[in-house]
Amino acid sequence: MKSNQSSNRYARQIQFSPIGENGQAGIRQSTVAILGCGALGTVVAEILTRAGVGELRLIDRDVVEWSNLQRQALFDENNATEGHSKAEAASLHLARINSEVRIEPIVLDITSENIERTLSSSDLVIDAADNFLLRFLLNDWSLKHHRPWVHGGCVGATGQVYLFDGNGGPCFRCLVPEPPPAAAVDTCDTAGVVGSATHAIASLQATEAIKWLSGNREMNRTKLLSIDLWNNRIRELSLPPQLRDHCVACGKHQYDFLEGTHAVASESSAVLCGRDAVQLQTNEEGVDFVRIAERWQAAGRVQQTRFFVRLHLNDEQSLTLFKDGRAVITGTDQIATARSILNRYFGG
Repeated sequence: MKSNQSSNRYARQIQFSPIGENGQAGIRQSTVAILGCGALGTVVAEILTRAGVGELRLIDRDVVEWSNLQRQALFDENNATEGHSKAEAASLHLARINSEVRIEPIVLDITSENIERTLSSSDLVIDAADNFLLRFLLNDWSLKHHRPWVHGGCVGATGQVYLFDGNGGPCFRCLVPEPPPAAAVDTCDTAGVVGSATHAIASLQATEAIKWLSGNREMNRTKLLSIDLWNNRIRELSLPPQLRDHCVACGKHQYDFLEGTHAVASESSAVLCGRDAVQLQTNEEGVDFVRIAERWQAAGRVQQTRFFVRLHLNDEQSLTLFKDGRAVITGTDQIATARSILNRYFGG
């Protein structure tokens, strides 16, 4: 009976002749990692889950907030009220859609120290990140291990999509040689974002992934696609092969971000995009949540899950500790203030 159910589930996709039975088998045998479970990541995750990808690894460092609900498809009001981790909330929702897909939630901040072991078994990676640093890091990993990744970005009502195959370039660093200054880049927090635009970009990312996984790689885009849904503009940007000649990454095989030698890659604290919050890295991994929760009982309301422990200091401020040693302090955008709170309740 289960075999018949499986056949019926993917029947319309298999009937699409470029995919067929062989393409469906390729999709089913693949492992895909999604970096970020936000506006792009949740939509791509749902499409690939419904398409029958074999294994999906959902990687995100953050928790669900009310401002996410306007565009981040897999979350509901309860997730925002309880502050559930995005990776876990998304995985629980997806498991109810397709029980045949192996889904692994990973609550983690991807860095040069953990990206290789986290992505080692991935056949393809979806870029649903909210920052340039992670894209540069992913680009280095892709080139070193010859693995494809599908770039996607969206702010306002504009976005872009391109699949980098990891086989010698041109690569993302050919397109953007160095991380732009933070003040020069619009974010969802400064420019806003339209939910229909993120869904459109994510759908295009998922399509590029399905082409690749189903063996239709000759159909993947050869030009970067840029769309402005509000002003009704669509354009394509060529990435000439000669860009490799001057590229540090794909041309000279210097993986500055992966090796942690680039100045930006060594930052251990950051004001989080779109949030009144600061992320800090402690010196402790494998935090004992039970012990910390007991210690915090007298300081405020404590919330504990298998992924984090959180202290609600007041209506605006909270301190959240994750297993990988990260701390997120909400209610401030000042790193010095965040460090003070962390030192007070956890130690420096």
